[in-house]
Order: sequence, then C-alpha cells, then structure tokens
Amino acid sequence: MGKMLMIMGVLLLVVGFVMHFIGKLPGDIVVKKGNTTFYFPIVTSIIISVVLSLIFYVLGRFR
Repeated sequence: MGKMLMIMGVLLLVVGFVMHFIGKLPGDIVVKKGNTTFYFPIVTSIIISVVLSLIFYVLGRFR
C-alpha cells in the first residue's frame, strides 16, 4: 500500500509540473465572454485517463 501511494504521489507531481508549464493542449475548449471564462480540458482529461489506465494495468499485472 505504501509503495502504491508513493507512486501515485510522484505521478501527481509529474502531471502537475507538466500541466503548469504546458498550459493547455490543442483540443481543450476555452470560451471567453465578457468577464467569464469557461475552460474544459477534454484532451488533457483523455490523456490523463489513458496514462492512469496503463499504470493501473501494469500494477495489476504484478500483483
């Protein structure tokens, strides 16, 4: 359990670092009207989902 929590922490750190410096990916939806901005990171969400699915698949194979 401890090893998995450490791996998840490192992954969150890496994802946060990449998202901070990359900003948004092409395909993310940004709508600006007046003082309101709506941001829906659809491509970012798909990429994070695929990466996490692969990680959990690999971790499941070693159990």
